[in-house]
Amino acid sequence: MEQIVPLISDVGFPIVVTLYLLYRIEAKLDVVVQSIESLPGQIKEELHLTFLWHR
Repeated sequence: MEQIVPLISDVGFPIVVTLYLLYRIEAKLDVVVQSIESLPGQIKEELHLTFLWHR
């Protein structure tokens, strides 16, 4: 906490808020990337199950 106060006075409040929000969104972006990477396998499995169901 002692490091944050001088940072705010040196670079300004908007920059500190931006850096904080970027840090917070990074974890959420990792989840989004992981979900997108798993989509082809899920779609393939769903199509396979649909094909087997209609046989």
